[in-house]
Amino acid sequence: MSLLTISDMSTGYNGVSVVRDLNLHVDEGEVVALLGPNGAGKTTTLLTTSALNPILSGDITVFGKSIKGRRPHLVARDGLAHVPEDRSLFFQLTVRENLRLKAPRGSAALKEALGYFPALEPLMDRRAGLLSGGEQQMLAVARALTVKPRLLMVDEMSLGLAPIIVERLLPILRDIAAKSGTGILLVEQHVHLALEVADRAYVLSHGNLVLEGTAAHLRQNSHLLESSYLGGEV
Repeated sequence: MSLLTISDMSTGYNGVSVVRDLNLHVDEGEVVALLGPNGAGKTTTLLTTSALNPILSGDITVFGKSIKGRRPHLVARDGLAHVPEDRSLFFQLTVRENLRLKAPRGSAALKEALGYFPALEPLMDRRAGLLSGGEQQMLAVARALTVKPRLLMVDEMSLGLAPIIVERLLPILRDIAAKSGTGILLVEQHVHLALEVADRAYVLSHGNLVLEGTAAHLRQNSHLLESSYLGGEV
């Protein structure tokens, strides 16, 4: 079942298009990578899917319903969770308090979320601002999971993290999709690492979709990525 369908969508700011005529879909239980250089329109696509940016043309349907004219909190209430690139944690609050902002005390969803990130359990009383970058990212994703989302969007999970930490965190998204059936749309700069956990991938360049395919195909044909936008640095 398709959880997210983007159809001929153009979006931008102040009437100026940043992403043009994009077609993309995410199904239950799959991880889809949205790749491309800085400024390609990846974050803008996620913000628009969350109803935080206007759709200039085309449409986006989340769980079969168009988001046009809908408020962001109503789209989220249907089961969409968005982890932005700044993580949006409350640094003065503890790990426990950040998690309980979305999950009530004793929530089974909270326990399930911590099951994916057991490293957070001994840190429950530590302020989020005192966590390492990797721990903060784990907390951001765990907090999103406490609402038991049907569709999870993660923007730059690797931002500011050492590659070895990214190698540990990205496979957890694959595990979440496999165990819960949650669809995941992942924006990621570490191309090869993203393709290791994704089922399919889309590549944006200058706001245009320039390449799409299965992750396995793109892994085996890195020259396609090089020619599309990476200038040989894959």
